[in-house]
Amino acid sequence: MDEMIEQLLHLSATSSTLIAVYDAEDRLRYANDAFRSAYFIDPDETPLWPDLMRRNFTLGRGTVIRTADFDGWLRSTQSRRGKIGYRAFETDLTDGRWLWMTETMHKNGWMLCIASDITTLRADGRSVRQDRDQAIKASQTDELTGIANRRFVMARIDDMLTGARDGGVGCLAVFDIDNFKLINDKHGHDAGDLVLRDFAHRLHQYVRRTDCFGRVGGEEFVLVMPGTAQQDAIELIERMLTTIRFSRPLTNSPDFGYTCSAGIAACLETDSAPDLYRRADQALYAAKLSGRDRVRAA
Repeated sequence: MDEMIEQLLHLSATSSTLIAVYDAEDRLRYANDAFRSAYFIDPDETPLWPDLMRRNFTLGRGTVIRTADFDGWLRSTQSRRGKIGYRAFETDLTDGRWLWMTETMHKNGWMLCIASDITTLRADGRSVRQDRDQAIKASQTDELTGIANRRFVMARIDDMLTGARDGGVGCLAVFDIDNFKLINDKHGHDAGDLVLRDFAHRLHQYVRRTDCFGRVGGEEFVLVMPGTAQQDAIELIERMLTTIRFSRPLTNSPDFGYTCSAGIAACLETDSAPDLYRRADQALYAAKLSGRDRVRAA
């Protein structure tokens, strides 16, 4: 067995195919020479994926990222990265190469990335395939905040419940910004949109690679947390709510602040997605009734 692993590592190291493994925290744990060369990673370096992408974007190398707002691009990409068992897409590098990239997830959150150079294949249809990938991204993304939309996040609830039926754990959190109508009425809808974007940005900093955070409508957001026990979920949500309390998103109203409430429900083996969502929503209602700016569990 050890000899087989040694041979696999040797073949991987010398392959022209780009191969990398990321852990559940999205830190690079293994990459062959081809992958390290393409993304400018030193031999002994093990960067977090967001840090690697930010560095290469700043230096104009690695993946071509067509945006003036890197943080917005990163938030949108992380909302989809590692959320499903297998994902395949095309991507281009600043050196002119075109790659077919696959991401395969293990249930423990580790990810295998494999990319093949397809620069010479069907170049005439590349723009069509780019349009297709952009359409898929748009269908999964909330336009205002850049995080996952209702369709994408509800599918991840179904995925989490499948794991729960196999004996796994998981939790769903539902968030609602407190007194959001009053914010719109007093400061205007542009300010309301700014608050929604600020909320998404601040909470996204706490979202783990295996979680899925999305906006399901209006001022309501959800966080899908597979593999997470209820007490751990409560502690995570408490940290999120604390961050929101100290946010001051309106530059023309420096004293303006806002809060949010949250409800949590843990998965049951017999749950359907509507059952789980209803219990989380009932817990959110209890949080509102008990004074807002707090989390309650079903």
